[in-house]
Amino acid sequence: LMDTRTAISDVGWAMSPGSDWNEASVTHPDGSDRRMLMVCQIKKAHQNNWARTPYIPVNGAQRSLQHLINAIISILVYNRSCEDVPNVATCKETFNLFYPFEDFYFNNENESLYCNGIYFQVDTIAADKRFGPGSKETNFETRDIGPLTKRGIYLAIQDTGACMALMHVRVYYKYCGPTEKNLAFFQRTIAGPYMSSLEETNGTCVVNSIPDNGERATLRCNSEGEWIVPKGSCLCFPIYDTWMTIKSLNQCGRGHYKSSVGNRACRMCPAYSDTRDYGSTECQCMQGYYRALSDDASMPCTKPPSRPVNLHAVVNQTTARLSWERPYNDGGRDDLTYRIECMRCQAGFLACGPCEDGVDYKPRQTNIAVTNVLVRDLSAYAYYKFKVFALNGASWVAQLDPAEADVNVETNEAVPTMVLGLRVSEVSQTEVLLTWNNPEKMNGKIRQYEVSLDLINLMGEVLYMNLLNTTTKRSMRITGLKENSVYAVKVRASTDAGYGPYSVPLKFSPLASTTPAPKTSADHVGTIQIIVAVIAGFCIVVAIMLIVFCCRRKSQKHKSKLDLEKVPMFVMGHVKNGTLSYIPSHKTYIDPTTYEDPARAVLDFTKEIEASYVAIEEVIGGGEFGEVCLGRMRSPNTKNETDVAIKTLKSGYSTQQKLDFLGEASIMGQFDHPNVIRLEGVVTKSQPHMIITEFMENGSLDTFLRKRDGEFTVIQLVGILRNIAAGMKYLSDMGYVHRDLAARNILVNAQLICKVSDFGLSRVLEESSDSTYTTRGGKIPIRWTAPEAITYRKFTSASDVWSYGIVMWEVMSYGERPYWGMSNQDVIHAVGTGYRLPAPMDCPQVQHKLMLDCWKKDRNERPKFGQVVASLDRMIREPEQLKAIAGHK
Repeated sequence: LMDTRTAISDVGWAMSPGSDWNEASVTHPDGSDRRMLMVCQIKKAHQNNWARTPYIPVNGAQRSLQHLINAIISILVYNRSCEDVPNVATCKETFNLFYPFEDFYFNNENESLYCNGIYFQVDTIAADKRFGPGSKETNFETRDIGPLTKRGIYLAIQDTGACMALMHVRVYYKYCGPTEKNLAFFQRTIAGPYMSSLEETNGTCVVNSIPDNGERATLRCNSEGEWIVPKGSCLCFPIYDTWMTIKSLNQCGRGHYKSSVGNRACRMCPAYSDTRDYGSTECQCMQGYYRALSDDASMPCTKPPSRPVNLHAVVNQTTARLSWERPYNDGGRDDLTYRIECMRCQAGFLACGPCEDGVDYKPRQTNIAVTNVLVRDLSAYAYYKFKVFALNGASWVAQLDPAEADVNVETNEAVPTMVLGLRVSEVSQTEVLLTWNNPEKMNGKIRQYEVSLDLINLMGEVLYMNLLNTTTKRSMRITGLKENSVYAVKVRASTDAGYGPYSVPLKFSPLASTTPAPKTSADHVGTIQIIVAVIAGFCIVVAIMLIVFCCRRKSQKHKSKLDLEKVPMFVMGHVKNGTLSYIPSHKTYIDPTTYEDPARAVLDFTKEIEASYVAIEEVIGGGEFGEVCLGRMRSPNTKNETDVAIKTLKSGYSTQQKLDFLGEASIMGQFDHPNVIRLEGVVTKSQPHMIITEFMENGSLDTFLRKRDGEFTVIQLVGILRNIAAGMKYLSDMGYVHRDLAARNILVNAQLICKVSDFGLSRVLEESSDSTYTTRGGKIPIRWTAPEAITYRKFTSASDVWSYGIVMWEVMSYGERPYWGMSNQDVIHAVGTGYRLPAPMDCPQVQHKLMLDCWKKDRNERPKFGQVVASLDRMIREPEQLKAIAGHK
């Protein structure tokens, strides 16, 4: 407002009449002349010297009565000490600073205006220091006045007897200068009148910007003239950059974009995109490139992926595992997924259409993130085409057919479904003609039908079970039936994958008049044609049987399996002592050790398999001769693969070990029963030698039961025992003595069917006090062995019955160890003195009684396996027998 430092001539101060203030020029250290006021009347008493500034207008600094200012007065003063001055009348060290109460214009000649009655005293200013003659030191003082309410002000200085010089006087106020903050401009703002004042000022957004959230940007000016406390901001419009030209934002240049309001700079276009003009909110994708719906403008443009590579399928029955590799080009994206399309085709992969609804995909059919899918529940013996589509986010925008890879799949044969329409077409007193329809789903080429005939009594009890024969036709004539008897017959079909379920049993009596079911046109065959066909077929079969019989007699060899299609009748027996007896329809077991050349026995009783058809997948255990493995076997005529168990002969085997190994195969090859482990074949023409059997998924029965402790009903446990007894009856009827029957040697498949296994080698009784039988592979604990076998080395079917009783106890106790922790000698002594295992917990009384019958000391009093099977069948038909628990009254 005023600054005497800039005055180079008269400063224009008014002096009171008689005032001793003098104005003079001095040389400033910078070489310039400065004006100053001096007074030094210290030899005169009662000094009253006034000096007043010119009128200082403050209108430009005053905004309104609500917004006042403070003025700041800074004075540079030289105070002279008086000690060295003689005859001093007064020597003050202070002076007074005033400004008027009212807003008026002074008349310099008006002496009344030079008195303190009309002034407001700002302060009496005392010198910090006094200086001697010639000193160049000064005192600097500042004082605040205000807030100012007038259009202008005067300042007055009163001297009352000091010796001093006013070097300069400056009057000013503070303000915050114009500025730009957060894209808003703020005008010059005067600082508030108080130390705590914060003057808020609204900013104005620059051109092409708007307030953020609709709130104006503000700054606060403090009392020191400093901008503080910014609040709010302005945001650039889309397409405008943050750099400005004359308070205005500029548009984004070519190759740049800005998609939203904000204060970030324009960005370069992402990959494979560009802009044609200035000021773009996004960049356009180049031809052949796309931006997914979920992508924002900052993401590069991408392509749909190329097709999956190396797609292939592995088929296992009605399941196909599709595997592939990622496309060579994923389109530049990381959201690659796949979709499976299934088409079912006619033979030769022609005329394809959508697959049936029941097909199951694991993990899913669409939106697949992995590179393999398991497709289940396909139809057996069918042709499929699978397409695998590669997709990413750009695929949905491109509206192009997604890239695909395809593979043809032919499913394996499966077991057929149940045979339908079983009926009696003709019946007489001694024979019957059975006919039936194909299964609803053949699931392959039907190889043969198996007919099972049971003789039952009038009460429905089975007297003899599972008399079997096979045929490739959908009819069979059975002769040799017994008058006044009742039979139950059932039929099942087989493909290369095995047998399907039996049909619903059909009961008939040779003397009963059975009304046939309605026939289709295909079932009506003339009576004469049937008779001629039967007679001709019978003659042919008889001739073939005679030839085969003669050849067997000449070569003294026996095949492991009969071509039952060539024997179209069941050979029946007669009633003796109230029990129906039969002429066996199967061959007798032949000990392979009776062959001079063991290789001849292998040739007669087993099937040689090419090693290339067998693949070992993993080792699952150790056998007597080597390792036991899980593997896959491919059918020579089809692409079907089945799981198999493979026993290998370890390297470095001795001659005896090889003979024993082949001997076990020769034994197994003679058996064909659903409850006896099935030999698939052998590999003897390459190394290593292998014995290949069906694979039993649930392993040994003892381990299986321990894992499933308490999970089965009593009826289910009886069913398990019935499986084992049926298999042992078959072996006993063939004249084979097992000698190592125990739960550990019973295997369980996925359908919980139990099968007898371990037909190894002859056992040798060791001459040792431990009295255990050993094979060349391991010991057989005597706690499963009959007493006469231990004492006299006498193994018979009756000793197998004793072992079966122990197996019964194992099953009913869920795999407990027989005789628990007793030693072998304690077991021998206890059994010899009449001790028998007690009934397991919750064991039915009838079950324990059957166990005790199997453990009769006299082997001739033990039941035959046929009787055991019949007893178990009665328990199944009459479950009320099982309610009485052993040990309970």
